[in-house]
Amino acid sequence: MSSFAVVIPAAGQSSRFGGLEKKPFVSLDGRPIWLRSAELFWSRSDVSGVYLVLSPEDRDSFRSRFGHLLAFTNAQIVDGGAERFESVANALAKVPAEVEFVAVHDAVRPLLTSKQIDAVFQTARHSGAAMLAVPLADTLKRVGADNTITETVPRAGLWQAQTPQVFRRDWLSAAYANRAKLGTAITDDAQLLEAAGHRVTVVPGSPANFKITTKDDLELAEAVIRSRFHPAEDRTPSRGLGEEAEW
Repeated sequence: MSSFAVVIPAAGQSSRFGGLEKKPFVSLDGRPIWLRSAELFWSRSDVSGVYLVLSPEDRDSFRSRFGHLLAFTNAQIVDGGAERFESVANALAKVPAEVEFVAVHDAVRPLLTSKQIDAVFQTARHSGAAMLAVPLADTLKRVGADNTITETVPRAGLWQAQTPQVFRRDWLSAAYANRAKLGTAITDDAQLLEAAGHRVTVVPGSPANFKITTKDDLELAEAVIRSRFHPAEDRTPSRGLGEEAEW
């Protein structure tokens, strides 16, 4: 079976979240967001390792609060860089050469499902590069500096990128090694692979696999978690690994 390593960047500053605590470490229905994002991967037989990338300034507090949650997993903590691409590059350097594929997944996309992982992993095995995405449903407006509409953008063929984004390790490593030559306006790993000349296959995802960026997103994620895991008559947060009371 093909082996996968999973990189989970969690070194951002969470500037748009508006709280004192960084987004990955916030509780989502009794468990930290990063844990909900990571645990679907480290229990898989085709995943050889999970690399959780943290800001060096967060390392000690993370180990104090959450270190016990990693004790029986194949997860490793990696120091992040000033930018997301530096963080992923640091994790890539830790991935053994024999690992065939690397998946990059946002730490703050905790509503991913096992079926979605199965689908994108399987597609990457065949195509070499795959990612989850959803077709855009809303009308798009380009707005000028004076907050007036300058253009209505046709949405036909437009998809919203999600994660995981999964690539052959050798392709991703080579693309990172040549990133300076590929241009500076690159916003995700799939675009980096495109710039390197590889075709990335899109796997239909779900609107529920959204990225928690604001407090409103957190409230919506709470509602999704409760609808998935708690019966209508029981709104008590589940008691399990990563429960707030155990910190």
